[in-house]
Amino acid sequence: MEIILKEDVLGLGYKNDIVNVKSGYGRNYLIPTGKAVIASESAKKVLAENLRQQAVKLAKIKADAQAVADKLAGVALTIATKVSATGVIYGSVNSLQIADELQKLGFDIDRKKIVVKDVKTVGDFVAVVKLHKEVSAEVPFKVIAEGAPVVEETPAVEEAPAVEEAPAEEAAAE
Repeated sequence: MEIILKEDVLGLGYKNDIVNVKSGYGRNYLIPTGKAVIASESAKKVLAENLRQQAVKLAKIKADAQAVADKLAGVALTIATKVSATGVIYGSVNSLQIADELQKLGFDIDRKKIVVKDVKTVGDFVAVVKLHKEVSAEVPFKVIAEGAPVVEETPAVEEAPAVEEAPAEEAAAE
């Protein structure tokens, strides 16, 4: 069954896309909830005319999404959460926590646009923010134990060679 989407449907397509779905999914869910219409010849003609008229508006929306993606390029998040003694998170870090952290930084992004895999351990991860069907941004984030001191990466790198040099000086003295 061919349908025209009236809004973005996660995993299926974006607004104004013509997609093929199983008839039950279309008739029982998409059409009654107003997310799609049947793609008849007249509906396709109306869609084509609307797309011609909206081309300028869509270009502006895409440019706005690209501007937000450019701002997100320099953002790195740190999320503090409760952690067990073995380094496993109680629960998980999901798109809701990432959206909250982005909100604190001044980005108003819907959590449904954030795609992140299951995060159940402490470490560095990457979330993908889908701002537009052609524009997405990767946001790196670090999960740390709640109450743990935030360690800057640059001093840690400088300390590591100093530790390695000490045993070399002792070996030379012997």
